[in-house]
Amino acid sequence: MDIILYSNKMDEYLKHDSVIDYDNKVIMELADTLFKKADNEIDFIKKTYEFVRDNISHSADINADKITCTASEVLKAGHGICFAKSHLLAALLRYKAIPTGFCYQKLILDDETAPVLIYHGLNGVYIKDYKKWIRLDARGNKTGVNAQFSIDTEQLAFPIRSEMGEVDCFIVYPNPDIDVLKKLKTNKTRTELWKNLPTELEYNKQC
Repeated sequence: MDIILYSNKMDEYLKHDSVIDYDNKVIMELADTLFKKADNEIDFIKKTYEFVRDNISHSADINADKITCTASEVLKAGHGICFAKSHLLAALLRYKAIPTGFCYQKLILDDETAPVLIYHGLNGVYIKDYKKWIRLDARGNKTGVNAQFSIDTEQLAFPIRSEMGEVDCFIVYPNPDIDVLKKLKTNKTRTELWKNLPTELEYNKQC
């Protein structure tokens, strides 16, 4: 597996904006708290990843109908779908100057009830001590989903089943995909969003 950077400018993976809003007080306070508890930078990345994975619910798992998008919205609400949780993880890590980006996979939504291919969001994180990028999936574990922090052997939420049309992508993007953000911002409820999840990425249209 070779991870590919969309941009060679590391600063692009550290910036904040209206979605990755790590200039927000609640984001800064949480990142500072996690940082103080960590033994080193790798331990901070692990603790932060596990906090987002375990303490921020996936909206569908708790049947929450509110859509969250920005990092601070996700933290305040305590839940978000995969894309939203990836925004929060990026904000917390970037605030502490750890390059973090966004990765996507195309997966079947539900084998039984919704056998359609949609995009799933996760993160790419730079591990300075190893001079390498790894992917982390903070979607949230449950029965059949067991994503873990790992530097050597990747353990994401979902295995890719290429025979069923699922597609992995090893590109780390500096910004959340525009089409994904549009879906999060234009749908009024998660119930509505679930009928209109992203099936294409703006990044792919640029190729």
